[in-house]
Amino acid sequence: MPAERLQKIIAAAGVASRRKSEELISSGRVLVNGQVVTELGTKADPEHDHIRVDGKLLQGPERYTYVVLNKPKGYVTTVSDEKKRPTVMDLVQKVKGRVYPVGRLDWASEGLLLMTNDGALANALMKAASNVAKTYVVKVAGQPDEAKLDKLRRGVSIAEKGGRRVRTAPAKIRLIREGDNPWLEVTIIEGRNRQVRKMFEEVGHHVEKIRRVQYGPLALDVPPGDWRNLTLLEVAKLKTAASGTKVASPPSPYVPLRAPKAAAVRPRLIPRPANPLKSPRAQRPSHSDKPSFVPRSSRPTHSSRPGTSRPSRVPKHRRD
Repeated sequence: MPAERLQKIIAAAGVASRRKSEELISSGRVLVNGQVVTELGTKADPEHDHIRVDGKLLQGPERYTYVVLNKPKGYVTTVSDEKKRPTVMDLVQKVKGRVYPVGRLDWASEGLLLMTNDGALANALMKAASNVAKTYVVKVAGQPDEAKLDKLRRGVSIAEKGGRRVRTAPAKIRLIREGDNPWLEVTIIEGRNRQVRKMFEEVGHHVEKIRRVQYGPLALDVPPGDWRNLTLLEVAKLKTAASGTKVASPPSPYVPLRAPKAAAVRPRLIPRPANPLKSPRAQRPSHSDKPSFVPRSSRPTHSSRPGTSRPSRVPKHRRD
C-alpha cells in the first residue's frame, strides 16, 4: 500500500477529523515506529508502520458508515461547541462508528443532514464542482412578488464572511403555500454559509423557518431527531452525484408545514353505582307489554251484569 499523509490515516481510522488529527500531530501525541512525529505532511504506510495516538495502536481504516439525520432546531452542526450548546453528535450516539456532518445547517435550521466517516465522499460532495442539488422549504415574512422571485432565480449578490460579496448560482423557486407569510420550495446547487437566508434578505424578506428536505438523491424520510443508515444503492447514487454526474432527484417528499394537532380525547363516562337504600322504581311496561286493542263490541256492558241497572242518559236541556 502506498504511503499516505499521517493525518489522513488517523482520520480514516476514526480517531478524529482530519483537522483534529493535525492538532494531535503538532502537539506530539502521535508516534510512528516508536518515534514522535510533529511535522505535518509526514507520510506513513498503515500496513507496515506502527502508528500510535496517545499510546493506542491504530487498528487500520474504520469501516465506512453513512447516516441521514433529521436535524431539529436548536442543535449546532459541529462535533463540539465552545458554548456548550447541544450538537448533532448528541443525536447519533448509537450509530456504530464515529461519523461527522457533511456540510452544515445553522442552529435555527432543520432537516436532512448527511453524516459519515467517509472523508473522500464528504469532500467530494462539498466541492462546488459537484453541483449536488439541495432542496429546502422556506417560510418568509411578507409576500415576495414575482419580480423578486425572478431575481432570486437568476442569482443575487450576497456577502460572505469577511465582507467579500459573491453571486449565487441560479435557483429553482416555486410557491407551495400562499399566505401573509408564504412557504416556498427553494433548490440550489451551492452550499454557502446561510445562503438561502442571505438570498431572501437581499430582496427584503426575512426567513422565519427553513427545512432541508432533499440532498442530492436523498429525501427526508425520518422524524425530527431520528436517523437511519443509508442503503448500498443510496451510497452508490451519492458517489455518482459527488463525481459531478447528474443523478435523478427523488420525488418531493410530503413534509407537513405544521405539526399535526393532537386528537381530542373525550372523557369516559362511568356509570353511577346503584343506591341499595333506595327502592327501585317499578319499571314501566314497554310497548310490547301493553294489552292489545280490544274491540268495543266485545267489551262487557253494565246491563249484562246481574242485579244492576243504569238509567239512560237524558240531555241536560230536557230535564224538568
